[in-house]
Amino acid sequence: MKTTTCASAFGIMLLLAGTAWADRIIAHAMGETKVPDAPEQIVTLTNETTETALAIGIVPVGATSSWYGDPWYPHLGDRMSSVAEVGTELAVNLEAVAVLESDLIIGSRKRDEEIYDQLSAIAPTVLIDGIGDWEDNFSFVAGALGKAEEGAEALATYTDRVAALRESLGPRKSESLSVVRFVPGQIYLYQAGSFLGHVLADVGFTRPSPQDEDGLAIAVGTESIPDMDGDKLIWLTYDTGDGKGHDLADTVLADPLWAQLDVVQSGNAYHVDDGVWATAGGYFAAHAMLDDLARIYNVDLPPAE
Repeated sequence: MKTTTCASAFGIMLLLAGTAWADRIIAHAMGETKVPDAPEQIVTLTNETTETALAIGIVPVGATSSWYGDPWYPHLGDRMSSVAEVGTELAVNLEAVAVLESDLIIGSRKRDEEIYDQLSAIAPTVLIDGIGDWEDNFSFVAGALGKAEEGAEALATYTDRVAALRESLGPRKSESLSVVRFVPGQIYLYQAGSFLGHVLADVGFTRPSPQDEDGLAIAVGTESIPDMDGDKLIWLTYDTGDGKGHDLADTVLADPLWAQLDVVQSGNAYHVDDGVWATAGGYFAAHAMLDDLARIYNVDLPPAE
């Protein structure tokens, strides 16, 4: 678990003009970009960067929709009620972005590398590298938005809640947690390098092999059900709206191998929200994960501020 705010993964360089700060040059995943010192009209192109902006008090004028919801994740409440939808993470609507006349666009090289030049023609654009340590990404985006101090305060709130959860859990914080995700046509075992893996590591949980590797996830079949055992088993389902993700989950949960898992027989398998644990990957999702863990372990946890 981090005890201090992470330095930016790419760094932020400030240029002086006389005795006052000029527009800043941000070094990011695609190079360097000159951005306003205090951007006001922000467009965010990933759910993770959207959550960062909200956490430091900036409501984007536009954002890509959540992977499910109408169009935003339920765990965001009404924070996005005034935000214009600009497509999805996989299909950004460039015309919708342009109409908003933003002064800064924030996205991800993993999602937006191919449209980076088009985005940059609309407004200054900076990109995080992609999936990684969400706290590093959070600090970078907060700095790019000119809110590094607010970002540090928000991460301190998260760190304090992690510490409170660790204390409440006692020795149980080192239990082995297995995480299984069902998407249409595929089963995944989630690993330590994923968003959820970072949060679980912050709390102190261990992961069963082969989930204790640095990757994002590994695709498996039903023959790997015995590898899903642990002190606790967390399972989640991503569905595109056609029910196929849930169909796969139902098939696996009805498999005799699943029923034979010690963790299932002891009643320690739990279903959680896919947006919170996998697809959002941001600040509010991390807090919601801590809430889920407190519920699963039946311990008290102070609410997030």
